[in-house]
Amino acid sequence: MGDQSRAGFEYQEESQSEKLARKSKESPFMIIGLAGLATACGLGAYQYKRRGGMSTSVFLMQLRVAAQGSVVAALTAGIAYSLYNNYVNKPAKVEKN
Repeated sequence: MGDQSRAGFEYQEESQSEKLARKSKESPFMIIGLAGLATACGLGAYQYKRRGGMSTSVFLMQLRVAAQGSVVAALTAGIAYSLYNNYVNKPAKVEKN
């Protein structure tokens, strides 16, 4: 049962950078979402000093919502793009004679 040839796939160890490169080719909007998350966190760290009288917990909640919103927006754009390519912008099928 543990034979790899019967499983139908080959298992290969991947480093984290190889896995990120493969995932970015499969789903480029994931990288855009991660960049949005990093941007929201960087901007939040910068604005933390200028938050005024706002408590830290409220500031962090607002930052979390902004970060999650950027990731959800990127994933939604990716799904819309793939749906467009799969159903609206289909290449014409060529019949074999």
